[in-house]
Amino acid sequence: MFKPILLTASVAVAMTSILAGIHPTQAASHREAPQIALDPTADITDVYAFRSWNNPDNVVFIMNVIPAQEPSSGPNYFNFDDEVLYRMHLDTNQNGIAGDIVYEFRFDTEIRTPFDDLPVAYAGVDGVPGLPPGITALDGPGSEGLGLRQRYTVTEVRDGESRDLGTGTMFTVPSNIGPRTMPFYESLAEQGVYPLNNGGKVFTGQRDETFYIDLGSTFDTLNFRAPPILNGTQDSQDDFNPFGNDMFSGFNVNTIAIEVPISDITDDPNEVIGMYASTSRQQLKTIFRNGASLELGSFIRVARMANPLVNELLIGTGQKDRWNATNPRRESRFVDFYLNPRLAAVLNLAFGTDFPVSDRTDLVAALLKFPGQDPYECSEDNRCSDLLRLNLSVDPTDPDFQNRLGLLGGDVAGFPNGRRPNDDVTDIVLRVVAGALLGPVPNLGDGVNFNIGAPGSNVTFNGIYRNFPYLPTPHDGRNRRHIDCDEAGANPCFLSSSTTPQ
Repeated sequence: MFKPILLTASVAVAMTSILAGIHPTQAASHREAPQIALDPTADITDVYAFRSWNNPDNVVFIMNVIPAQEPSSGPNYFNFDDEVLYRMHLDTNQNGIAGDIVYEFRFDTEIRTPFDDLPVAYAGVDGVPGLPPGITALDGPGSEGLGLRQRYTVTEVRDGESRDLGTGTMFTVPSNIGPRTMPFYESLAEQGVYPLNNGGKVFTGQRDETFYIDLGSTFDTLNFRAPPILNGTQDSQDDFNPFGNDMFSGFNVNTIAIEVPISDITDDPNEVIGMYASTSRQQLKTIFRNGASLELGSFIRVARMANPLVNELLIGTGQKDRWNATNPRRESRFVDFYLNPRLAAVLNLAFGTDFPVSDRTDLVAALLKFPGQDPYECSEDNRCSDLLRLNLSVDPTDPDFQNRLGLLGGDVAGFPNGRRPNDDVTDIVLRVVAGALLGPVPNLGDGVNFNIGAPGSNVTFNGIYRNFPYLPTPHDGRNRRHIDCDEAGANPCFLSSSTTPQ
């Protein structure tokens, strides 16, 4: 239990607006802990939960892994790990224990003949005798050049009972090698959307890295390229980067996306649900039975994620790996990092500001509690649990009208009401840590407002991919472009040296 303080009226109003559906008047996690940085196939970069804007009766859950994929990284490119158990966990009764429904994803990799005798895993070109045609299918004719291929299963675990949600064999969409090898990649990716027997659908494969941030300046001890505050005009721009450079431009990630009917999750369409994603590895031990050796062992969590940037910007480095391995229901072990945010103290030291650094129950309420729950303590009856919380009664916002600042920008369908792929969680988290739920704060931000250079069709003016799996087509290995500072379309590498928020 921690010392209670009186929540201000502004906090109560803000939290009600976030999760109870009252309309206001108006990073993600990449290599965030020492050990998981050494295990990229289990490294969760981002997690999303939102109502589908194409089918509002459905809810979408997405987890991304393998950060900062250079598209030209042949000959092996990027694959899910057969030894990792990928999970999405749901809390449908607001008790802080996300075990009511769990979706499990397991992968199985095959090397197809004759690629077991060739130095590359993918090859194809139309009209050249002796070589397979360009890869245009995941199976059957057109898939001959797909030398490495992954199958996967989706299992729902509910009330201790497991059921296979698949309706047939499902294949992962491979990395986007290039236009000769994969001449119609968007069509190939569409083949990787499979129906599920619960009325939903699923996709696994490579997509564009949608998370945007000036990563280099942020972790160069907050060495932003201009004062880390946006004026009104800059703050209203969702299709332009005022002064920052999107360090993830031109990179890809691996995506697991599942869309399911709300009615299959809860009988209450106005419910507030919680969600997080995890990756686990099996801890094997050998036993001998009847003269034979058997390897058995439980799956041990190695990474988890719900609210973005928690482990990256709130949890202390010495506790990051422990945090990753801990069930979110045990978040009370780390509540001091929320009550006394070190990031706020660093901001004050760097910029001479006076943001509150202690007794921050507003962060506990925003990140660890459901609406109406007591933010003053963590207990078995009143758990502090790091979950993305999604109010299913809030209608989704069409991509053309989404506000990157979510609730802070008057768009209650965005973070922290769940999280959509293009919500600007960097700016939102900076402002909330600075005290935005307690009162006015500067328009803090890294100067990156949207996903620059998102490839493919079906992308809005502000970089949002319209259709499932809601992340843009990945950059191909031959023609990818990292839009770096001082290049055409990007900002200068150096701008104003004044960095004090006013």
